[in-house]
Amino acid sequence: QVQVVESGGGLVQAGGSLRLSCAASGNILRINDMAWYREAPGKQRELVARITSGGNTDYADSVKGRFTVSRDNAEKTLLLQMNSLKPEDTAVYYCHADIVPTSNPHAYRYWGRGTQVTVSS
Repeated sequence: QVQVVESGGGLVQAGGSLRLSCAASGNILRINDMAWYREAPGKQRELVARITSGGNTDYADSVKGRFTVSRDNAEKTLLLQMNSLKPEDTAVYYCHADIVPTSNPHAYRYWGRGTQVTVSS
């Protein structure tokens, strides 16, 4: 069974930093794109950062220059380094991965349960 699990959220003051991690596990043949999304209270879930298996990245305008996404393909992990955090970054952050399991040649979208990030002013 494939799953993705986030860790690393917490409470931080504005201007501070946090690093989120996401680990994929199970019977995995290949991981394609991986991404971080976030969902703030009363708002729709939005893409924060995305990284392809080849390392190409894409960021939401609101986090460019502050957040850095990276991945370790061998360890099947996804990271998000968040610097210069702002109160508006407060949200539940979700890991997303497009994974091909060993039992099936097709890719499926997997979501983690989310980790809370709270930035105080």
